[in-house]
Amino acid sequence: MEFINEKLDDYVCSHTSEESDLLYALNRETHVKILQPRMLSGHFQGRVLSMFSKMIQPKRILELGTYTGYSALCLVEGLQEGGELITIDCNEELQEFSQSHFDKHPRKEALKSISGDAMEIIPTLEGDFDLVFIDADKDNYLNYYQILIDRIPSGGYILADNVLWSGKVIDVASVNDKDTKAIKEFNMYVLKDDRVENVLFPIRDGLLMVRKK
Repeated sequence: MEFINEKLDDYVCSHTSEESDLLYALNRETHVKILQPRMLSGHFQGRVLSMFSKMIQPKRILELGTYTGYSALCLVEGLQEGGELITIDCNEELQEFSQSHFDKHPRKEALKSISGDAMEIIPTLEGDFDLVFIDADKDNYLNYYQILIDRIPSGGYILADNVLWSGKVIDVASVNDKDTKAIKEFNMYVLKDDRVENVLFPIRDGLLMVRKK
């Protein structure tokens, strides 16, 4: 679903800084070799993630949902020196693909990829996170939020992707549409959570930015 006119979208993208050669190659290779390339953050949203990360300058980043690694490579651009980005994905088959691109990045030592169930892995991770990017299974968005909100310091951020869910969030979700209902419940929960403030950006499929007070 397109949220703005296609020509206007082209204009927006053409007036946004270019992606790096590594990101361009990853973008292209994902479209050629991997199923569902639409899941890739892509050039425009990738530059948005990079810009947010550079503004926040996090020491530690947690990403839930690696896919082919594009968003992780964008987020690491704003990571402080000596910082760490941990990315988790349940698809073991894609880990080798994403890791091959991580290994080409100048800050490859800061990138740590873990394969498995994020709900089981998160409690095993030590320390807090200045920035969390949620882009994994939609029915667990609220669960991720609830187990991570206390591990984000005041002034820390959560970013959540796909919060417009192809526009389905404004429709009456069918009884069997678990993902749409989960996204709507997550959006409403965050809105009513007095521990945070948030902005929902109509970027691609919706990007929610949450700042802990």
